[in-house]
Amino acid sequence: MENSLGHRVIAASSGGLPVVRADAICKRFDATIALDAVDFDVRPGEIHAIVGENGAGKSTLIRILGGVHRPDGGRIFVSGKPCAFASPHEAIAAGIVTIPQELRLVPALSVAENVALGVLPVRRLGPIALLNRTRMREQARAVLEQLDFHADVRRPVASFGFAERQLVAIAKGLCRESRVFILDEPTAPLEKREVERLFSVLQRMKEQGTAIVFISHQLHEVVAMADRCTVLRDGRVAAISRRGAFSVTDLVGAMTGRSVENIEPVAAVRGETVMATRPDSITRLELRAGEVIGLAGLLGSGADRMLRRIFGIEEPIEVETRGGGRSFKNPRDAIAAGIGMVPGERTRGLVMNQSVRDNILLPNLDILSRIGWLDRKAGDRMVMALMDLIDIRPRAPKLKVHTLSGGNQQKVILAKWLAREIAVLLLEEPTQGIDVAAKAQIHALIRNFARRGGAALVNSSDLGELARLCDAILPVRRDRIVGRLDRAQGLDERELRAAIGG
Repeated sequence: MENSLGHRVIAASSGGLPVVRADAICKRFDATIALDAVDFDVRPGEIHAIVGENGAGKSTLIRILGGVHRPDGGRIFVSGKPCAFASPHEAIAAGIVTIPQELRLVPALSVAENVALGVLPVRRLGPIALLNRTRMREQARAVLEQLDFHADVRRPVASFGFAERQLVAIAKGLCRESRVFILDEPTAPLEKREVERLFSVLQRMKEQGTAIVFISHQLHEVVAMADRCTVLRDGRVAAISRRGAFSVTDLVGAMTGRSVENIEPVAAVRGETVMATRPDSITRLELRAGEVIGLAGLLGSGADRMLRRIFGIEEPIEVETRGGGRSFKNPRDAIAAGIGMVPGERTRGLVMNQSVRDNILLPNLDILSRIGWLDRKAGDRMVMALMDLIDIRPRAPKLKVHTLSGGNQQKVILAKWLAREIAVLLLEEPTQGIDVAAKAQIHALIRNFARRGGAALVNSSDLGELARLCDAILPVRRDRIVGRLDRAQGLDERELRAAIGG
């Protein structure tokens, strides 16, 4: 069955008048066509998912719905009336709130202040309006309780980890009582507990008539939650389906046009020790050439901090490498010792207003320089080879990184370290926001990095991912390693959850 534009429709969906409708939306960035005559709508009390490979157009579509971009063609309707948003503020005023992958929070402000930004409660003393801080904190606590997140709302947002900041951003959206709630990869940094909590909140919002647009690369979440699902491929609608008419396999096929196979890792050939920590710091952690080692811990366990401490971002720990023992005072020291890091937040690993080319070359200028001169041709060849190897889309090295999809931004971070031929790769949530096909590709790249003699240390909240990817997993509690589970003895997700205290 096809619609009037020739799009394949798996099944139709019924419901009320759409709260938001996009008709034949087109958007181009330079020579790249991001969206080509895309139709989309979401109805009251409906969860409508959007899925697709990285670069398929998902982020562009929701940025148009959220007022970040203006379409080059097509129209947006809100409750049947045409709207042309010039800014996110106008979209919010129309009842459309977006929670993006890159959190729009003010780190120096408190949790309560961030939640209330834009809807600050005030009390009046004649002509003077004063901020009602007591009410602001009460409102923040109330909305955070819906997420089962009991934090001190007076603490600055900067003092929390990424997962907690994500919950603050979601609470900020809940405060606006929007008619349309757009969530872009909201579960990516969350543990199973937090995911279930969020889903219960979304279910209550749905029952209250809120229209929810849900973007996720976790296809099992889409199958479980979505009333309808729109699949984008290469900027076009590839399929539209309703609950019960699609499975994960159906979505993968519609997204990629092919099936994606999981490749099981072969047993590691362990080489010499390339990095180890002092036993008095976090309990000795040893990485050998050829290994992929995982760190697993509950939210707040300190697994993510270990990577940052090794890389010299937070309180340094003493590390032994082939060059001897030392504490890295900053990332420059770690890079000089042959260690690279892929952070969980892409904005910390990229210069967003610079090109793909410049981001890949920045940490590699020393190896491309000859007697003070930069070999630009060699740099260009390196960039194009890596873009082909990692499948960064589009193949446009001069394109600004902020215009890429989240998954392709992640690939750019990985590319700059592969270019340097480092010995140790630290990865924090390496496939967060990555589609199913790209995830398999990233896993293969990590394993190939180890097979060529490197060592990878991976922290992920996805225990299933660690079990599939790693040669051994180190459970972490209270900033210390408390055990080791080896692939040779079997990596069972349930056993791993018990080991981390879940």
